[in-house]
Amino acid sequence: MDTRTEAQRRRIMQAVKSRDTGPEMVVRRLLHSLGYRYRLHRKDLPGKPDVAFLSRRKAIFVHGCFWHGHGCPKGRLPKSRLDYWEPKLNGNKERDRRKEEELRSMGWDVLVIWQCETADLGALAGRLHGFLGDRRVGRAASAGRGSLASSVGKERGSGP
Repeated sequence: MDTRTEAQRRRIMQAVKSRDTGPEMVVRRLLHSLGYRYRLHRKDLPGKPDVAFLSRRKAIFVHGCFWHGHGCPKGRLPKSRLDYWEPKLNGNKERDRRKEEELRSMGWDVLVIWQCETADLGALAGRLHGFLGDRRVGRAASAGRGSLASSVGKERGSGP
């Protein structure tokens, strides 16, 4: 038996987002701060990965522990309405497995980041860097462009 009224449950469920979630935003901000550039929610890829690196053929899914059935405390089944929740969450897990398999069969590498893993930014940064490898546009390239811009400015007589 549900502990909420139908109206309360409806309001709660309507507030659940499928994109731009808190954990997803943590991953995206971290990727950006590390210098990686990416595409979001590509509809042309199986499962619409949360983050996609097209030239690298790498996809990242950021899964909520509850909705995707992770084995951590946040991924526990609710105590009520198990007849609804068990098939629902098992279906989510099966769909995730299928979509990852489809991406891999297309030659993509897939990384799944769980909501609970977004708390330790250092470990997450290491995991992302290990999965993605070096950035194409690093600090050296950026510094080179900055030097070029400053030398162009000097040629025009606008610099010291």
